[in-house]
This record gives sequence, C-alpha cells and structure tokens, in this order.
Amino acid sequence: MAAKKKKSWQDQLYDSLKKDIGIKQFSYVPDAGHKTLIDRSLSDPSVHSIALTTEEEGVAMATGAWLGGQKSVVLVQSSGVGNCVNFFSLNTNARTPLLMLVSMRGDFGEANPWQVPMGQAVQPVCEACGLKVLRCDYEDEVLPTVQAAGQMAFRSLQPMAVLFTQKLLGAKFFA
Repeated sequence: MAAKKKKSWQDQLYDSLKKDIGIKQFSYVPDAGHKTLIDRSLSDPSVHSIALTTEEEGVAMATGAWLGGQKSVVLVQSSGVGNCVNFFSLNTNARTPLLMLVSMRGDFGEANPWQVPMGQAVQPVCEACGLKVLRCDYEDEVLPTVQAAGQMAFRSLQPMAVLFTQKLLGAKFFA
C-alpha cells in the first residue's frame, strides 16, 4: 500500500484559510508566489476569486467583503505593496480588518536589482501605515503565522500583512 503524499504547505494554507479562518473571497494580482492559492480559489465554487487590475483594489475589496459579512484575503507581490499606501488608511481609520499575504521579492538571494528597493521597503512602509507585519521564512511557520494573523485581523480588527520571504518561496532567476 502506497503512503499518502503529504499536502504542500500551499495546499495546507488554502485549506486553513477556508476552514480555520473562514475566508470566502480571494483577491489577487497574478503572481507565481501565490499560484497554488490562486489556482485553488479559481477552481473552488464555494469561494469568490477576484482578479485585480492593481493591488490597492484588493484593500477596497477586503473592506467591502467585511462590510458585506464575509472574510477576504488579498494576495499580492511585494512590488505592489507601494500601490496600496493610500488605501491602507481605509483599514486604519475605519477599523476594518485586512489580511494581506505578500510574496516577497528583493530580499534573500534576489538577483533582480529592480526588485530590491521595494522589497526592502515593504515592512517599514506597512508598519508606517498601521499594518501589523508578520514574516514566514520556513514552511513550518506558515500555518501558525497566517492563523495568528487571521485572528488578529478578524477578531481584533487589525490590518495585517504576512510576508512570505524568498527563504520560503525561493529566489527567482534573473539574467
């Protein structure tokens, strides 16, 4: 009898977002770092999966979902966080939750010099805008960190950003 294959951390995360946190809406800008979450949300008829034209739309979508009685997660790459700065005031001033998962570029092992400045700015920019920031460097950190962020977001009405670093995701090749 063959041993059952263990689910990837991305598949475990998707399941946890739905079951443990109660996420019903996934908004995203297409990104390889979030591919599994995006693909699973697109194929899952029990959730809404919304492609964004720009990252700040995700902040507004999360607020609208909350006001409509649903929980949402926003999936973005670090280079798009800068587009959200003005919209973060929505969450801090209205005390609406935000759960944003950020696939990082510009940190550990980055070979594309264009990704480094924003990658280095993500955490201080988020914190300056009132978001609480948690980081995941290793697979075993993902579930407890995202679950903690979900509790802080939806029970304490805190805007949260969880950074999936390049130690976790792997650095992309750049020639």
